[in-house]
Amino acid sequence: MSQSATKIRTRRRRAFTRKDIFTLSLFLGVPTFLHLFWVWIPALATIGLSFTYWNGVHLSDIKWAGLANYNTVFTASPQFYDALLNNAYWLLWFTFIATPLGVLLAYQVDRAIRGHKVYESVYYIPVVLSLAIIGIIWRFMLGPAGLVQVLLGNPGIEDAIPIFGNYSINTYVILSIASWRHIGYIMLLYLAGLKSVDASLREAAVIDGATEWQTFRKIVLPAMAPVNTIIIVITVIESLRAFDLIYILYGTSTGWPILGMLVFVNIYGQAASMLGAAYAVILFLLSIIPIVFYLRTVFKEDIK
Repeated sequence: MSQSATKIRTRRRRAFTRKDIFTLSLFLGVPTFLHLFWVWIPALATIGLSFTYWNGVHLSDIKWAGLANYNTVFTASPQFYDALLNNAYWLLWFTFIATPLGVLLAYQVDRAIRGHKVYESVYYIPVVLSLAIIGIIWRFMLGPAGLVQVLLGNPGIEDAIPIFGNYSINTYVILSIASWRHIGYIMLLYLAGLKSVDASLREAAVIDGATEWQTFRKIVLPAMAPVNTIIIVITVIESLRAFDLIYILYGTSTGWPILGMLVFVNIYGQAASMLGAAYAVILFLLSIIPIVFYLRTVFKEDIK
């Protein structure tokens, strides 16, 4: 081996300096520490506390409860099954209404219809907002003196339609507001996936005489399998983790409980009990199922 080649190889295998090690440790260590401190440690502590009785004040007051909290949840808490049903409504609404609308919008925007850049920007705006901010916006919009009441011809507080106090329409109000953001989110994901579909496949389908629906169903949809998996996972998780929107709109007095609301109410409102922690563990298990499904699908495709 020549001397020049040896120098090049030595240069490529240059050892990290102390400054490099410090920088790498900083960039890897700080995020890892924050993630452990704010995510994993509280999660593991919540799992442990779900098997105890504790008033949340002194650590010395913690007493082992075994499965008592879970037994209370499943046998003596009718709100738990109401919350499961409401989360199921949320999932069905997102699956059959909000998500398909997002896919339809993405497909139309991808076709470069007239004004598609404007539509893309308008529908993307809610995605950058948190559900708490969206709740505040719509509370002003639907309130007694809000814009919606004015458009309906009821600008006065006395004549306003009691949207937030009418439990018969709570479901539709909450799901419609949540869909405002979810549709834009799905549109963004699906639009990114559509950009990666080979245009020659569509052209070949058109030449073979396929209709637009047949092209989408037999060409585009199978090519979007990875994105479809991500959308399914996101739809399930979004339907389970919803809390801040309902809390902003209705507080804790709503007649439309969900699992996230039960976690909050029981942790902050139940003394000498960790029912809220038990609800949180159940919610975690329900949420992790689609994540495991997604990872299993991804790794299975990579192995092939």
